[in-house]
Amino acid sequence: MSRASDRALEITPEILLRAYAAGIFPMAEDADDPSLFWVEPRERGIIPLQGFHVSKRLARTIRSDIFEIRVDEDFDAVIDGCAAPDFDREKTWISGRIRHLYGELFDAGFCHTVEVYRDNVLVGGLYGVRLQGAFFGESMFHRDRDASKVALVHLVARLKKGGFTLLDTQFVTPHLAQFGAMEVPRRTYKQMLRSAMEHSAAWDVWPDGEVISGEEALAAIALSERH
Repeated sequence: MSRASDRALEITPEILLRAYAAGIFPMAEDADDPSLFWVEPRERGIIPLQGFHVSKRLARTIRSDIFEIRVDEDFDAVIDGCAAPDFDREKTWISGRIRHLYGELFDAGFCHTVEVYRDNVLVGGLYGVRLQGAFFGESMFHRDRDASKVALVHLVARLKKGGFTLLDTQFVTPHLAQFGAMEVPRRTYKQMLRSAMEHSAAWDVWPDGEVISGEEALAAIALSERH
């Protein structure tokens, strides 16, 4: 993994978008670190949108609609959830500067959230950056079992329906591997990224405020698999 400090350059939302288009992204050492560093992994994590795997057990949970899915309603609550400690993470890299930058991208329409609610309480979700035909996943969280997995399935359904070609996960974790996440060499990733940057895609493929059922999400994934 290569790193470069941001000390010589003030990062703005515009610079951040150019960095994503070039294959790099920022991180902080921890929540209290005011500086950022650029990251370009030698092996990049992606989830191939064709061949996305949903287990039978998870599909049953999704079809049950015990969760309600909303999109782009509460960025602050989602990033709070992603920054909170959990069973496998005692500290977070989501610093105040990260919050501010991605909040600006959210306000500009380039950062998006998928939010999972149960009984009107946020129990999971994810956020990431959209640019042309690529979606760059940043972080996810859950407070109920399967909530982050359900968020990911609904994200993939939206990306497939909208014509996206690249889902970047930065790294591969066991949590993501069960969906088909894999590592590709930097050179291969750059080729995939260039292709995605040459194609536009639609995020708003369902009407604003429309509640998408689990069955609809799974159907959107299955339909694209057949084409």
